[in-house]
Amino acid sequence: MAEKSAVTRQDHDRTILPVYAPAQFIPVKGKGSRVWDQQGNEYVDFAAGIAVTALGHCHPALVKALHEQGETLWHLSNVFTNEPALRLAQKLIDATFADRVFFANSGAEANEAAFKLARYYAAHRHSPYKSKIIAFHNAFHGRTFFTVTVGGQPKYSDGFGPKPADIVHVPFNDLDAVKAVIDDHTCAIVVEPVQGEGGVTPATQEFMQGLRELCDKHQALLVLDEVQSGMGRSGKLFSYMHYGVKPDIITTAKALGGGFPVSAMLATEEVASVMEPGKHGSTYGGNPLACAVAGAALDIINTPEVLSGVTERREKFIQALEAINEEFSLFKAVRGQGLLIGAELADTYKNRAGDFLKAAAESGLMILVAGPNVIRFAPSLVIEFADISEGMERFKQAIRKVVA
Repeated sequence: MAEKSAVTRQDHDRTILPVYAPAQFIPVKGKGSRVWDQQGNEYVDFAAGIAVTALGHCHPALVKALHEQGETLWHLSNVFTNEPALRLAQKLIDATFADRVFFANSGAEANEAAFKLARYYAAHRHSPYKSKIIAFHNAFHGRTFFTVTVGGQPKYSDGFGPKPADIVHVPFNDLDAVKAVIDDHTCAIVVEPVQGEGGVTPATQEFMQGLRELCDKHQALLVLDEVQSGMGRSGKLFSYMHYGVKPDIITTAKALGGGFPVSAMLATEEVASVMEPGKHGSTYGGNPLACAVAGAALDIINTPEVLSGVTERREKFIQALEAINEEFSLFKAVRGQGLLIGAELADTYKNRAGDFLKAAAESGLMILVAGPNVIRFAPSLVIEFADISEGMERFKQAIRKVVA
């Protein structure tokens, strides 16, 4: 077997499209909520691959599922179906409001499918002119041109030519703003129950209920982007379950595969029934490898033990952040849902979230940001309590470096 050639961080700047600015170290191994880099330095992981590795790194059940499926059947395409996809689809249907599932590979692809389905449904059940999509400022729905345009952050969609039309953005959590723009030409309202990239801001109960009522009144679909908030992250399997509101479509990805790329769009029978062979598709979507791993992940996440454990771990995080705030007066607000936590920086540290991210890495801690003013924590749902304590100690070291 040929020896692997040595690679360095400089190779990234030479070979990869310049759309990322990764940390200066290269992680090479992970176990649970600990990660090691090329030099053997150890890090506590409070990022989980941006809410992806929900069961930590290299969870034995996921490794086993990948190994067993990897020796059986990898890929077929959707010219054929496969057992892992059918099992996973049924598990998702049994656990949610949904009757039908479409598999893809990323959150953006699941959202692309959802937005296309919403438009197609409205055109076929109502009118070809019923195409308006209402979305929200600071929302994030992916990087395809359709999803990045529905997303409410123009910095991500500007500069690529004419954008998909008939998409309207209004302020998040502002029901009156939605009422002002919704009409009978609206096909869907698209919303994250917890805005992730936009600052880790949860929807209010009144807002979510109001959106459902407005959709019913105007015969529009309620589409929930649960790419980041779903799969146990909130303390329930999906965030919508906290609100008692039934969506028409939801999307899920990130934690669905526990680190293996896979996503799904879930819909009711009524909405899904407009589709027919050839109207949408994906070469890799629903491949046996991804679905086998996702099935194993779902079996573990969708248990009372793990879901109640999310709430316990959230309390530990909040307590630690409150103690840090008492010492450093760092935050003006700590918010979120479950183990999706956003700590908004005080005005003294405005626009400096990136400084804390860099200092944390230097202190052996992997964290995230959500814009320039919010530090985001999205750890494994089963992170050891000792890792939380150790990570918070390292976070304090990082803070001292920045505020000194």
